[in-house]
Amino acid sequence: MGNENSSANKKIIVKVPGTSANCGCGFDCIGLAATIYNEFEFNFLAEKSLNISATGEGADTIPNDEKNIVWQSARLVFDRAGANDIQGAEIRMINRVPMSRGLGSSAAAIVAGLIGANAAVENHFSRNEILKFATEIEGHPDNVAPAIFGGFTVSVVDKNAVQTFSFVPKIKLKLVVAVPDFPLPTKIARQVLPKTVPLKDAIFNISRASMLVAALIEGKEKFLSFAFEDALHQPYRTKLVPGMKEVFTAAKNAGALGVALSGAGPCLIAFSSASKKIENHIAAEMVQTFKNFDVQANALILDLDTRGAIVEIKD
Repeated sequence: MGNENSSANKKIIVKVPGTSANCGCGFDCIGLAATIYNEFEFNFLAEKSLNISATGEGADTIPNDEKNIVWQSARLVFDRAGANDIQGAEIRMINRVPMSRGLGSSAAAIVAGLIGANAAVENHFSRNEILKFATEIEGHPDNVAPAIFGGFTVSVVDKNAVQTFSFVPKIKLKLVVAVPDFPLPTKIARQVLPKTVPLKDAIFNISRASMLVAALIEGKEKFLSFAFEDALHQPYRTKLVPGMKEVFTAAKNAGALGVALSGAGPCLIAFSSASKKIENHIAAEMVQTFKNFDVQANALILDLDTRGAIVEIKD
């Protein structure tokens, strides 16, 4: 595409769901989208000018210059589309996804920038191409894939190509998320992981990940009680989240089908298909158990988002 087909001065609004990666056993390959959203308003400009503002979560810490990841992601699309007539932008962000908590705030920013810019160049790139770009920036597809496609996603990276399968389970799940009051940067959470793992741990996760996907697709709730278990990353990250094991136990005792570290943490996510009363009980038990370890936390009760990122263009 040349710059004759790209468009500046359109107001583009993008809504991106928060996400939870790994789902326990699916390290760097399984993720889900949740009904908590960041909203982005773009007005791309022909002149070289950048005006970025944010409200909500992390508003005081988000860069408002060329370092902003939303703008960097948008620029990637413009560069690859040859849209040389777009040099600047006005970007407004409303952030509801907690930052550095394991709910995909960085993935939401990346996806918003890519999809917003793609809309400005008449959707020059397919969603699969947007996924490839997002994976290049993020480093792995487990958060960006559900942010783009919604639902649960299973992703494979093969020779720099990303293949993603998105599905909505037959079990109607509620997502109970305990959000501790401290951040945990992904870089730190990855530093505690070993370079190699025992064969038995690899087999453990392959069996659980296979069971998780099969149980969700077929609606076999009884198999979920152990399908979220993990041996590859959660045991090593336990020391980074005080009370993590105990919160897992409390959630299960309160009726959760399974519990996992959300992404790199420190959020912990419990899965329930039961009544609102039980969901509230799970949430209360998770928050109280964190409190027993001097960690203040609040709880979010969310649904599975099935649409992924959506875009609206206003002239």
